[in-house]
Amino acid sequence: MVPIAIPPWLAFVGIAGLTFLIYQIFQVGRRPKNMPPGPPTLPIVGNLHQLPSMNVHVKFKEWADEYGEIYSVMLGNQRMVVLNSPRVVKDLIDQRSNNYSSRPEIYVGQTLISGGYRLVLMQYDEGWRLARKMTHNLLNIKTAVDYIPYQELELRQMLADMIKEPNKYHDHVRRYSTSLVTSMTFGWRSLAFNDTDVKQIYEGFEEFAVASQVSASILDYFPILRNLPDFINPSKKKGKQLHKEEIALYKSYMLKVKDRITKGIASKNFCEDMFKSQEKMGFSDDWASYVSGTLLEAGSDTTASIFLSFAVAMINFPEVHKKAQEEIDRVIGPNKLPTMADEPNLQYIRGVVKESLRFLPSSILGIVPHATTNEDTYNGYTFPAKTGMMINGWALNNDPERYPNPRNFDPDRYKNDFMRAQESASQNDPYKRDHFTFGAGRRVCPGLNIAERSLFLGITYILWAFTFEHNLDENGSMIPVSTEAVTQGIVCRPIPFAYRLMERDPERTRRVLKAWDNAKELLSKYPEGIRSTQYAKDWREFTAQEKL
Repeated sequence: MVPIAIPPWLAFVGIAGLTFLIYQIFQVGRRPKNMPPGPPTLPIVGNLHQLPSMNVHVKFKEWADEYGEIYSVMLGNQRMVVLNSPRVVKDLIDQRSNNYSSRPEIYVGQTLISGGYRLVLMQYDEGWRLARKMTHNLLNIKTAVDYIPYQELELRQMLADMIKEPNKYHDHVRRYSTSLVTSMTFGWRSLAFNDTDVKQIYEGFEEFAVASQVSASILDYFPILRNLPDFINPSKKKGKQLHKEEIALYKSYMLKVKDRITKGIASKNFCEDMFKSQEKMGFSDDWASYVSGTLLEAGSDTTASIFLSFAVAMINFPEVHKKAQEEIDRVIGPNKLPTMADEPNLQYIRGVVKESLRFLPSSILGIVPHATTNEDTYNGYTFPAKTGMMINGWALNNDPERYPNPRNFDPDRYKNDFMRAQESASQNDPYKRDHFTFGAGRRVCPGLNIAERSLFLGITYILWAFTFEHNLDENGSMIPVSTEAVTQGIVCRPIPFAYRLMERDPERTRRVLKAWDNAKELLSKYPEGIRSTQYAKDWREFTAQEKL
């Protein structure tokens, strides 16, 4: 067989092409020129090898301490700029919001699991703007006041449930926050945490949160791996399965609302308004299902997480616990339940709410990174289009210059702060902002007004009726509760902890149970659902005349 002679020029072209290909591969993971500094990278992986499997927020805080108010990391082929000071967040996310309100490509969380429809992960486009407009109509600062009767109703059940089963605090706060959002979104209450519907919400969102966290989304960082077949790509297979389960669950909720409308039962909720928009705009049932469903999961899980953070703080900082109860007793006394009318005289409790949000936030790394729509420059740095922008919530909320001894739970940090969350987030001086748990810019949490009131009322109710204490082991020693241990994911909460929830006195317990009995009597007049103007009016008249 005669060997084939390869012309020298062709061999040169082949070698040059191979060399160029290898060079291009090794550019993956390298920090582009004019990006902010950051930890040294390795070819291909960038900084991925330095991310721990647990507590990624701690590593991002360490890098903030080392590199300052702005740094960058490379996650495979993804660029991520990390923002660690109020000034930089204000300059970019707030003041240049038109260019900093999109999202990085999130293949696992958005494309696979969410079918492209999850509101919190949507790109900054017309679909997102339409969804945001609809949610704003539900959650804005003016309508937030209208939900107080529903918050007070759900809190009465929560306190009564805590008396009956004090060892299930975790379940009770989750039922409360879920029922409030299901009432607003779908027009039905979540009566118990062990209801199938409620458990599915939490179990599904927990799987989504873990699958979408920064250290887990390998298919986001190496797109070539997306081409692998499902049988050797467990992330793809799991993501598709989660999507099937989620879309079926969210559609079932939406269909319940449609069925009620067909039967002539209207209870004024988000879905009913959304159906009117759907007739005009023509968006799909899948889109509508995810917008309403993810509104539910976000509103329920994040608020419940802060109630757990609050409990962790009360157990570990008994002097704060005592001072908070002293203020409640002085302002409200033992003979009536708290109301929002008491808020102006409960500044320390307002501080407890703000400090709970700062101390152990549910959005420990700003929930989801923002992204640039177009290339931009800032302080000599260049950010190409589609560069991720992470609001480093843990670093911002634990800055010792703004919060001396940041791992101490100290509500007096806010003794002169009389602003609500939305006012605080939008003020000109970012260093006077209370915390960064609700995010920033146009992607700031749309439910912050309702969440803040839910937390204020819930915390006040709980401290009025109960006292938290350390649980004891078999030797009578206190079982420690960590102030740092949290679950992993884009939304986190304290890991399960031991506690004792003690009734303060028999008379308060009697009033709690009586208040819930009264509320159930009023509820019996509304078998069709409670989301109506008449119900809110009746509730206010009822509570004004109520005898406990």
